[in-house]
Formats: sequence, C-alpha cells, structure tokens
Amino acid sequence: MNRLATALLLALLVFSTAAAVEPPPLLLAKTYTERIVVRDYWVSEKLDGVRAYWDGRRLLSRRGHVFPAPAWFTAGFPSHPLDGELWLRRGAFEATLGAVRKQRPDEAEWRQLSYQVFELPGAAGSFSQRLARLEHIIARVDSPYLQLIAQQRFENEADLHRKLDEVVAGGGEGLMLHRADSLYQTGRSDALLKLKTYRDAEAVVIAHLPGKGRNLGRLGALLVEMPDGKRFRIGSGFSDRERDQPPPVGTRVTYKYYGLSSRGIPRFASFLRVRQAL
Repeated sequence: MNRLATALLLALLVFSTAAAVEPPPLLLAKTYTERIVVRDYWVSEKLDGVRAYWDGRRLLSRRGHVFPAPAWFTAGFPSHPLDGELWLRRGAFEATLGAVRKQRPDEAEWRQLSYQVFELPGAAGSFSQRLARLEHIIARVDSPYLQLIAQQRFENEADLHRKLDEVVAGGGEGLMLHRADSLYQTGRSDALLKLKTYRDAEAVVIAHLPGKGRNLGRLGALLVEMPDGKRFRIGSGFSDRERDQPPPVGTRVTYKYYGLSSRGIPRFASFLRVRQAL
C-alpha cells in the first residue's frame, strides 16, 4: 500500500470514529439550464469549500459528523441553524478538507478559515426574505469567521455568463443560483442551481495505468468505472504528487468533463479530486 493510500485510510478511520448525529436535512442543487428566467434568482459564487450545517451548537458535515472547530471559531454564532461552507480561498479545497477533518484541530489552520453562510434553514418566507434576515443576524455577530456569501441579481443570461467568466478567470468554480421567491425546502430542487463551465461526476478507480515519457515509472492515467458500468481513462489534471502517489484502487474520485461521446463516455475528462464522503 503506497503512502497516499495509507494516509487516506487513516483519515477515513479517524473521521469515521468522530462524533456523529443524524445527517442534517439540506437543500441540494440541480444543474442550471437555459430555460429559467435569470432575474428570478439571486446569484453567488460557488465556493470550493466544505459544506457545513450549523445546528445552533455545532458545525456538522453532510453525513452528520461533527467538525471539531475551536470554541473561539464559533464564539457568538447564533442559536438559529445556518447552512454554508467552511472555506479558505479559491483553489484550496484540499487544504480546507485537511484542516476540518483533524480531530485535534490545528488552530493556525482554522484561523485562516471562514464560515460562508448562504441559507437560513427552516425559516419562513421567501429566499429574499431569509436573505434579509441573514444579513441582520450576521451583522450582529462580532466575528471575522462568520460571513455572508455575497448575493446579487442579473437581468439576463448575457450578464450572468459574464459574471461566470469573471469568476472562472479568477480561479473560481462557478456560480450558484437561488430562486428569490422559493420557500425553504430540503432535498434536490431547482430552487437551487449550479452553473459551471464544465460538468463534473464521480467514478471509482479500477486500475492504475503506467505513464510514458516524463511520467515513466509513475501514474499515466486512471482507469475508472462509472455507476452504469462504463469504463474510461482519466489521464490529465494530476499534480506531480498525485502521479507519484495516485488514489488507490477502489477510491471514488471526482472528474470534470465536457459532454458525452456517442457511446456515453465523458469527453476530455480531467481529474479534480478524491471524493471525500464527510
């Protein structure tokens, strides 16, 4: 077993033994389509952080595991539930994940994080009304670690896509669109949409394929399997470290792609990250 495989297994073991409660009910996004009326939605940046639910006392993962945030990090947080992302900066998902998984939190790492809030779970009224309440709640909290994700409105698709281009050019992932008149709900809904320049999906690593040229002696590509049983190769998107210590066989990974071939195979697939089920 290589070093990366050992590290992943240890991390999963540590996190699996952490305190856990019932998974929180969350609103999950569908994919943006051009059949919507853009002006009906609030728009924010899609942060590449770790989803976290504040239940009034603790920060919980999607699976209900308790993030061991230092007491000073959540000091002053409201008693009302919040939904948001633990976030470091653009392009720093792995560093964020590494920080929040540790059962003995590294305070220096947590001081670089913030809790970026985008929803007020269970509150009455439309999203616009909940957003106004969130602004009031967060303004009353004297904490640099609790922040409201910036939201804005656009009149048309052209303006929306200009914003998308701006975010992506700056290293961001994409945009989230939240329907302004939607009541609070959970589960996957078109009240919340994600918009990116590419699609992403998950697959399971079946084998490591050897590299050639500058990658001789290390990973050339991953052979992966989709949920429907189709297999294909992912040969790009890896750092040198990831080629030296590739995700072990059996690992679920996230990849990006640009449409499907006539055989249903992702086109121009590129590795994004190991999928972590928190």
